[in-house]
Amino acid sequence: MTEPLAATPTPPPGPGGPPVASWRSYGRLAPFLRPYLRPLLLVLVVSLASTALNLAQPYLSKLLIDKALLRRDMDALIEIALLMVAFGVVGYALNIFASYRYVSSSAAMLFDIRVALLRHLQTLSPRFFGGFRLGDLMSRINSDVSDVQRVTADTLLSVLSNVLMLVGSIGLMLWLDWRMFLVGVVLIPVCVLTFLHYQQKLTLITREMRERGADLGSLLVDTVMGMRVVASLGAGEHEVRRFEQNNNAFVRAMLRMQVTSFMAGAIPGALLTASTSAVILYGGAMIIDGRMTIGTLVAFMTYQGRLFGPIQTLMGLTAGLASTRVSLARIFELFDTPAEVTEKPGATGLEQVRQGIRFEGVSMRYDRHPVLVDVDLEIPQGSFCAVLGPSGVGKSTLADLMVRYQDPQDGRILVDGLDIRDLRLDDLRRELILVDQAPYLFNDTIAANIAFALPGASDRDVAAAARMAGLADLLARLPEGLATRTGERGLALSAGERQRVALARALLRKPSVLILDEPTSALDGETEQLVARGLREALPGATIVVITHRPVLAEMADAVITLDGGRATMTQRAEAACA
Repeated sequence: MTEPLAATPTPPPGPGGPPVASWRSYGRLAPFLRPYLRPLLLVLVVSLASTALNLAQPYLSKLLIDKALLRRDMDALIEIALLMVAFGVVGYALNIFASYRYVSSSAAMLFDIRVALLRHLQTLSPRFFGGFRLGDLMSRINSDVSDVQRVTADTLLSVLSNVLMLVGSIGLMLWLDWRMFLVGVVLIPVCVLTFLHYQQKLTLITREMRERGADLGSLLVDTVMGMRVVASLGAGEHEVRRFEQNNNAFVRAMLRMQVTSFMAGAIPGALLTASTSAVILYGGAMIIDGRMTIGTLVAFMTYQGRLFGPIQTLMGLTAGLASTRVSLARIFELFDTPAEVTEKPGATGLEQVRQGIRFEGVSMRYDRHPVLVDVDLEIPQGSFCAVLGPSGVGKSTLADLMVRYQDPQDGRILVDGLDIRDLRLDDLRRELILVDQAPYLFNDTIAANIAFALPGASDRDVAAAARMAGLADLLARLPEGLATRTGERGLALSAGERQRVALARALLRKPSVLILDEPTSALDGETEQLVARGLREALPGATIVVITHRPVLAEMADAVITLDGGRATMTQRAEAACA
């Protein structure tokens, strides 16, 4: 009994579709980075010390050759050898410490991002999730956040250490021989231009690959969830062909990524090899002329190797950084999706509903189509109220408005004389509970589903809620009773059994107002009567609002709300029976 979805899932981030990922995506990590500045600053200091020790090794090689080996000085040989061992051991220990501290801090930061994203998603209307592709959403929550975690844990630390090594190597090369340095770096600008060119291509290809992967994931989710339909219609080969088409599109994007990544490393690598050859020719000529020592050339070439290593590493990181920029952009698209319903600062608490619910001039439209028009009605506290009307007339919207899954576009809804937009959301949804027509069960036991998010619920209370929801006969037939697992999405149970488990979950919470959207649509008449009688037994003083097409619940109601053409009329029980 749902109405058309509001057009709110992901607002287009810009003309022509999603925004192109940019380096600004990294800037948006600042609020998550701020709490970890001190440990990250410590990592920076330790990395500087480790890099300094590593940079000293080639110079020690110069001294080893020029002052110990060529002069046949044994004392100098031992002294320099010990220094090399000491520098290596200390540098290795500092690297381990920096890596450990960095990974722990980055893992904590990424946990904060996941929690913030989960909390933001919890503020979005259920209609958002009804309009957003499930495969794409899971791809962003799992794959994209995992990609960010992988890169922050590995790539960014590698970037830091390699940049420090690069700067230190350049400084020492200039100090050793600035002319030979110019010979060795003449091709570096070409390498950088190549790097920038392929970085742009990789960013675009990475976004395409992520989108094709999301398409593939969405198709698999649709196929698995609709497997009964596929089997009943003999559409297995049709689904295989759809999967093949989507998989081929993903593979083509992945192959373009591989080729572009290879070119991003191969071309600069060839240029750097040519640069090394030029240094060997220049340095060799200087040694032959007696203007340079062998140790200086060895040290210079070692620094040059350490210079090229970071450059090649940074270029090899292009694909990872480009991928992460895309992942960050996709994650922040979710963060940028505005919540339809927000809690006001200083919202009023709600202990219990005592006076009932009143609609004053409430109107709702979806895509300019009026669903509710100037609705005025009052539901007294403690009443049993049925909501009737044809499909798509606004019954489920009426229920969504009462629990603030969305707010009315015009008018207001009052609980105990207070506008529900002024109440704390947690309090409102604790006292007004909505049970959907197609409830969701977690892959856990029946007892755990009934007591979901109520760790203090006793076994007796869970069993009583199950009995009042009409589950007694089912539990008596099950060998494990309440310990029986419900399966993925509760599919080990029938539709009617899932409805009763969801109803028990609501009854256990003893709300002031219980709103049921077609609660017995999958039940037979006898079970329906049992459930209907159990409602009053379970919640003797509560308001019960039932959206239904079934006569049993409507006949039991104190009042009936009839929706037609967006208008609402309310009749008392005697009049409703005549209708």
